[in-house]
Amino acid sequence: MSAPTASTRTLVVALLANLGIAVSKFVAAAITGSSAMLTEGVHSVVDSVNQLLLMWGRHASKRPPDKLHPFGYGRELYFWSFVVAVLVFSLGAGVSVYEGIIHIAHPEPAVSRVVAYAVLLIAFLLEGWSTIEAYRDFRNAKGTLGWFRAIRRSKDPPAFIVLLENGAAIAGIVAAAIGLLLSQVTGNPFFDGAASVVIGLILAFTAALLAYESKGLLIGEAADPELVRSLHALASTMPGVVGVGYVLTSHSSPDQITVMMNVDFDDGILARQVEQVVCRIEEEAQERWPQVRRLFVRPMQGAARQLEKEKVR
Repeated sequence: MSAPTASTRTLVVALLANLGIAVSKFVAAAITGSSAMLTEGVHSVVDSVNQLLLMWGRHASKRPPDKLHPFGYGRELYFWSFVVAVLVFSLGAGVSVYEGIIHIAHPEPAVSRVVAYAVLLIAFLLEGWSTIEAYRDFRNAKGTLGWFRAIRRSKDPPAFIVLLENGAAIAGIVAAAIGLLLSQVTGNPFFDGAASVVIGLILAFTAALLAYESKGLLIGEAADPELVRSLHALASTMPGVVGVGYVLTSHSSPDQITVMMNVDFDDGILARQVEQVVCRIEEEAQERWPQVRRLFVRPMQGAARQLEKEKVR
């Protein structure tokens, strides 16, 4: 099973949804003069920028290797995904908690209830549309894996960032609606500010999870264990191979894997036969798994000594 990946459609839908929400909030701010609604509009613009960063990261990761980056630019995607997690934490969670505390300490006149509920409804429908697209995309890709395990094994940050970010947004909209309703029923603006703090905490937890997963990929994460076992089995079945030691793998991007393996060759075979076996391992690995872009085979000690003897001859 391949790790879940996000389609371009999912990212575009998330971008359009966030832009639609931003427009609705800016219109509401213009009608009511609410500074809070204006700030919320800015939040949605930041969310839109996040989608653009993910799309840019995916595009930049496709650049071919060059002299400066001989292994390619695959980790661009992981870098920009980490940046998105930082933005969610700082401009999402941080500002929401700050607004909530300010609103609790210094209550402001309530925004028109009709306008507030209308904006929340529009946001809920648009975020729901985006979340359904991300849910379907991730569900189809994860196969039989559980949701949490699929997120942990995914090598494509946009696949889980869009899903988790949208899930947090839906939870935030529900929290905002409950806070607004309680504030309206009790006449106490505390609940409105408290809802903003709750939204900030939801975003902070989501951002921490996104940062943790993105960091693991950014510093180098091994390929799927099934792929590692398959590579080990492939090398073990080659003629002239008597044993396989370690098989080290690292993802540079969702579709770029570097492999290094330690292989023990029969001491009786010639150096050119060792070369032929190595070439065959590389060719078959790249044919079966196109994401294996580079494969390095290091002879184990016994085979290495044999090669040295033949060089002396």
